[in-house]
Amino acid sequence: MFMKRFILFITPFLIALIIFFGILLFLNRETAKGALLIKSDPQSNVYLDEKLVGKTPFCMATENCNNQKGIATGEHSIRLISVDGKYPLFDTKIIINKLTLTVLDRTFRNNGESEGTVVGLSPLSDKSDAEISVTSLPDKANVFLDGNPVGITPLLLKQVSESDHELRLTLDGYKDELLKIKTTLGFQVNASVFLGIKTDLPSLSLPLTPATPSAAPAVASVLILDTPTGFLRVRESNSISSAEVGKINPGESYELVSEKDGWFEIKLSSSGAKLGWISSQYAVKK
Repeated sequence: MFMKRFILFITPFLIALIIFFGILLFLNRETAKGALLIKSDPQSNVYLDEKLVGKTPFCMATENCNNQKGIATGEHSIRLISVDGKYPLFDTKIIINKLTLTVLDRTFRNNGESEGTVVGLSPLSDKSDAEISVTSLPDKANVFLDGNPVGITPLLLKQVSESDHELRLTLDGYKDELLKIKTTLGFQVNASVFLGIKTDLPSLSLPLTPATPSAAPAVASVLILDTPTGFLRVRESNSISSAEVGKINPGESYELVSEKDGWFEIKLSSSGAKLGWISSQYAVKK
């Protein structure tokens, strides 16, 4: 009889205790944050989800960082605008996972062509595996892991040893990119690489042939490259603060009217009635 009364007395207490710790565990999972480190050359203003939050080098983490609040998990938009205003802005989206660090590194160039990387971690369901996911812009880049060729981007490598590694990406016409990474069991390293265009390519000596009087001058055009957002903004003038007059898509070609300071002026219609400016970072002349 005593044992029965004891069980009846303690059972509600145990249930309440289980509920209490369950709520704590739930809240801990919901409030767990990640870390973000952004570097750039030259120094840039950092916009996180359309809000100015500081200048590079910029860090959000719960430890060893000036901003010790950390960053909420999920998708975020990042915009970098050079402090001196001499370079086209950089826009991208990142995924933050709890208790992991994501690093964005960007180098701006005088010719408007930039390069950089975004490296982060995401948890795997198989805690005994370690993976590396590599994407590049443009894609079809050759990937070398610790000096050995392993494929072309986009690429997923499974069952990678838990250790420090070197990733190298090469592509004709673009600068090689070298990354030092560390793999951890139970996590996938996600590396997104923005390859910089080579500017020191040797010029080709071609035989000169006289043009016939009836030959019409060739019309220069530009091809729109892939962008992080899936589209490219067209502005009224060659400035990031200029009004947006339209959006165009990767793979499309437009007649080139002029170019200035990392910007192309293009015809948006065959009649030439509407013109606009685009960043040369996401377009190449044909």
